Amino acid sequence: MQRIAIIDIGSNSARLVITHIYKNGAYNMVYNQKEALRLSQKIDKNGRLTPQAFADTIETMKSFACMCDLYHADKTIAVATAAIRNAGNGAELTRLVEKETGINLHIITGNTEAYISYLGVINTLPYHSGIIFDLGGGSTELIYFHERKILESVSVPVGAVNTTAMFNTRNTVSAADISNLSFFLRTRLAEYPWLKQPKLPLIGVGGTARTIGKIHQRANKYPTTKIHNYKLTVQAFRGIFNRLKGSTLEERRKISGLSSERADIIIAGAAIINALFDVTGSKQLITSGCGLREGLFFDYYSKERNIPLIADDILARSTENILNLYTPDPTHSHHITELALKMFDAWKPLHGLGKSCRRYLQTAALLHDIGITINFYSHARHSAYMVQNAKLFGLTHKEQLITSAIAGWHNGVSKGYFSRDPLYMTMLTPNNWETVNKLALILALAESLDYTQTSLLTIEKAGIAKNGASLLLRAQAVPTIEMHQIRTHLKWFYKTFDMPLNISLVEEEK
Repeated sequence: MQRIAIIDIGSNSARLVITHIYKNGAYNMVYNQKEALRLSQKIDKNGRLTPQAFADTIETMKSFACMCDLYHADKTIAVATAAIRNAGNGAELTRLVEKETGINLHIITGNTEAYISYLGVINTLPYHSGIIFDLGGGSTELIYFHERKILESVSVPVGAVNTTAMFNTRNTVSAADISNLSFFLRTRLAEYPWLKQPKLPLIGVGGTARTIGKIHQRANKYPTTKIHNYKLTVQAFRGIFNRLKGSTLEERRKISGLSSERADIIIAGAAIINALFDVTGSKQLITSGCGLREGLFFDYYSKERNIPLIADDILARSTENILNLYTPDPTHSHHITELALKMFDAWKPLHGLGKSCRRYLQTAALLHDIGITINFYSHARHSAYMVQNAKLFGLTHKEQLITSAIAGWHNGVSKGYFSRDPLYMTMLTPNNWETVNKLALILALAESLDYTQTSLLTIEKAGIAKNGASLLLRAQAVPTIEMHQIRTHLKWFYKTFDMPLNISLVEEEK
């Protein structure tokens, strides 16, 4: 069992996250702290960090070191990015940090920063190709990846904080100022012709991209606050940009979704995104809640657990992590999943659902019992809530909601329960609920077949005939309880598929 502390001293803010790694390999964040340092604003005319920058950084690092001690962190990984990297006395500051706190603050290069941010994105977002931008206070890292491999990357020394200072966009901005800023940014970005990728999405890492997503969510009354894997079109972004650049600082501070501490630098940050849209020709922005800190963690974790640095299947890996986090012995869950997928595959002509629905079922089956952690008697609805809010990567917000409904419906919680939750009823359509019903039924049948959690039954064969669907089961012993449980779902089966389910049993010879 370990606790890993990761510190990121950026040009705008400093962050500390502490993650607990359990003996079975499961992990989850247990602490998060953010401090607004604004180091990019604390550079003198000679390009050196000011005494105030030194004092603020040392104070923040002492606070972080204290929390690392309180949480008994076994290892601390600390990195510094653009503001310290580009300062003439950056190395001097890191030496002082180590002397005062004992923490080795490592200055990483722009290319290293880009690669680590890529690791955070590629392990948490389901896109095979795209342009990632990690927009910080003093630099923007750009990464072009194709088939989940980096082809090009660069660190450009323009960020939300230093660009605000260069073009004085803190308060009211004139049309001429915006024109000059846009020309400057497009000229800088034009140095990298590989950015021209009109068919690929822009994937935004950092506070500016997340803020744009939050503003759009609030304006459109989006029913959840999740920002990771949130999407908006170039037209929607430009509507927000036009609103921002036409406002005063005080007006921006009142915009829902825009924090007051970011209101003064948001115009420059949004202008960088706008220039990226111009240069790439992309039509879509995808916000990522994961980046540098997650990349640092995945780099450490992969080495510790001897697993691939880049997950082959991010949904499968994140699902397994959630399962191990809440289930001491996942044997039953894996057996249920195997049974459910066998029925799904055999009855495909009956349910008519595709590969994506198979993934929903697989994920829901693995996690259907995690709600027992809270309360056994109502564990299905607790499982639904936990799946809905878990760090599952590879699903859209709507797909995760569908998956949570499947997990919650499998054990007697019907659509009526979910109808009291506006999130479900707002985001899911009647067709979605029909899909949930079919998949929840299959999961309920699978749960019945291992009701005693002894793996007595396996599916010898499942099929469809003129007289109904069939299920041939093989038993290691007399499965009295399992057979009773599965019969309780036969009416549900007939109502859903308009045909009976015929069950036959073969006992293994002793």
